[in-house]
Amino acid sequence: MKLVNQFINASVAGFISVLIGFASSIALIYQCVINLGGNSDLVASWIFALGICLAFTSALLSLTYRIPILIAWSTPGVALLIASVQGFNLNEAIGAFMVSGLLIFLSGASGLFAKLMNKIPLQLASAMLAGLLVNFTINLFNQANTQPLLILLMFITYLISNRLFARYSMLFVLIIAISTLALFADMTFPTTFTATELVFIQPTFNVASITSIALPLFIITMLSQNLPGLSVLKVHQYDTPTSAILTITGLVNCIAAPFGVYAINLAAITAAICMSDTVHKQAKQRYWAVVMASVFYLLMGLLAGSLMVLFDDLPSEFIIGLAGIALINTVKSSLYEVMKTSCVISEASFVTFLISASNINVLGINSLLWGLLAGGLILTINKLKNRSDNSIKNRLT
Repeated sequence: MKLVNQFINASVAGFISVLIGFASSIALIYQCVINLGGNSDLVASWIFALGICLAFTSALLSLTYRIPILIAWSTPGVALLIASVQGFNLNEAIGAFMVSGLLIFLSGASGLFAKLMNKIPLQLASAMLAGLLVNFTINLFNQANTQPLLILLMFITYLISNRLFARYSMLFVLIIAISTLALFADMTFPTTFTATELVFIQPTFNVASITSIALPLFIITMLSQNLPGLSVLKVHQYDTPTSAILTITGLVNCIAAPFGVYAINLAAITAAICMSDTVHKQAKQRYWAVVMASVFYLLMGLLAGSLMVLFDDLPSEFIIGLAGIALINTVKSSLYEVMKTSCVISEASFVTFLISASNINVLGINSLLWGLLAGGLILTINKLKNRSDNSIKNRLT
């Protein structure tokens, strides 16, 4: 019975992680492919290739290191591509994807990014994570403006089940939400499922595509995805093999790019779901949630064409509400880590939290990095001031 419970908890967390990741950015991938001159069949091929790579890398890393290392596609990356691929063809874009993957591989192989991550204090990482996720929990209640019954039933179900059956709370929320949609929403369910085929695209390399697509894609993937993803692992106190993660994901990205794998990286928001204590009381057993997510990644890829029909009809309130509820515990624990520290660190952490939660984007740098930079600056100033004050006291005594 205990193994059955663990299997259910891991499966639910893995399914919700994949569901949220797929539904939140499938429209962006579709638009990117269309901008490059592709069609819906090519979109399904890209999703298939991404599903295979995400399943392989997530399962490989998690089973090897026994920690929940969830790999995802880059949502900021595809948003960037929608704007930057204008004037380039599919072959040039594929070549740029390969170069970006190669740069990620070199970042991991050199160990430079791992050294950078080791210098970030846990409290600042927690503050950045809380800032990243807090808007998702707030948006849960904003959805009540358009879907009050759905959101109310989901939240009440969470409150009750979290008190009585904490480990199964997300399963109950998912069942109630889907039942509500089936009864009250006008949805179209696919009647047939067709397998998706992979399409190979010959890469073309030139300076313009490398500077306009590859370099920006590499930078945004590292700063907007891998940095927060590593911070999530650090906050949950996992001994993270940073260099190995970047090396493997970069290599797979580079090899699979001709099939539409534009960028793969550490997940942050959805990874936090797999690290929740509702998955397993023991942190060292939570990697099974990622293993189950790998299975759903593979199914997502195989059935990409049919799933796109289903997800077109899912209300956005369902996805946003599900994400908000799934992340409540993670936001709570991150904020606790932020506020329990000493005055010297808590001020820096609180500023990091506020800036990370904002929508600031200056000089092409998003709020997460600005939050870390501001928090690091305040922490440095406070430490220098305390050191100076202590030096003066020592002289007087």
